[in-house]
Amino acid sequence: MTEEVDIVVVGSCMTDLVSQAPRLPRAGETIHGHKFFIGFGGKGANQCVQAARLGAKTAMVCKVGNDFFGNSYIQNFKDNGVSTAFVEQTSEAATGAASIIVNAAGENAIVIVAGANMLLGAEELQRAQRALGGAKVLVCQLEVSPDVSLQALRTARQNHVKTIFNPAPAIPDLHADFYRASDIFCCNESEAELLTGEGVASVEEAGRVGRELLRRGCASVVITLGPQGCVVLQNTHPEPKHVPTSQVTARDTTGAGDSFIGALAFYTAHYPTMPLEEMARRANIIAAVSVQTVGTQSSYPFKKDLPPELF
Repeated sequence: MTEEVDIVVVGSCMTDLVSQAPRLPRAGETIHGHKFFIGFGGKGANQCVQAARLGAKTAMVCKVGNDFFGNSYIQNFKDNGVSTAFVEQTSEAATGAASIIVNAAGENAIVIVAGANMLLGAEELQRAQRALGGAKVLVCQLEVSPDVSLQALRTARQNHVKTIFNPAPAIPDLHADFYRASDIFCCNESEAELLTGEGVASVEEAGRVGRELLRRGCASVVITLGPQGCVVLQNTHPEPKHVPTSQVTARDTTGAGDSFIGALAFYTAHYPTMPLEEMARRANIIAAVSVQTVGTQSSYPFKKDLPPELF
């Protein structure tokens, strides 16, 4: 691949099968929903698409099935201007799928079947080596094998590529090197709680937990708090900074965290000298736009839809 990329995302692609219903069903209960649609999801792909829509040159390193959903996904990347040079198809497993139920308040319950995502391995990283070492930013999560994410983060760090790590879905016994390999360690309240064993119900508690994550070796930590914005800490000045967000009426919060991380990756690549809390403030605004529309990637704003002062 000759073209230079700003942001490489190593991660997951999921086909979202979304049902909207007045509330989430209880165990053993069948309820009527009022709308069904199929969308493109998966944390890695979501983050990549949001960064691309803001104007970053992005490449996705991932694996999809040799099936209808896999073909559709590759086309979706092309439609969003994401390089597919490192998107591989396999006949060994189906494209990852997520069954999502969204209630009237915009809350969701999700079951994911990782499928082809779990077959992404060291060989695929090897083939993407040049892009991994030559990008400005690498983004990883935990919807693929954790070893693959860790290997990608280590490669990036060796090549002085900035790393953003999103420990989602969180695992309690996260390898210690994940913290040390993260320039920006970005998680939400529930992930922070699972990683540290400490509750995160307030801005103060987020600050305390953020300090613990810094102690584990992260260069900086961002804990997202939904409508309360986020808390930012850096090892250079570890005092927690609360970055509030604008109040909006949420219609669907699915993928809001990924919108935030995609925006953070964009700012890290394009405005490397911008203070982290300013990047976080702008990423908050972009994520707040996404929750006002139903759907995951379909709710992500393009640069042209956003106020020029964000760029």
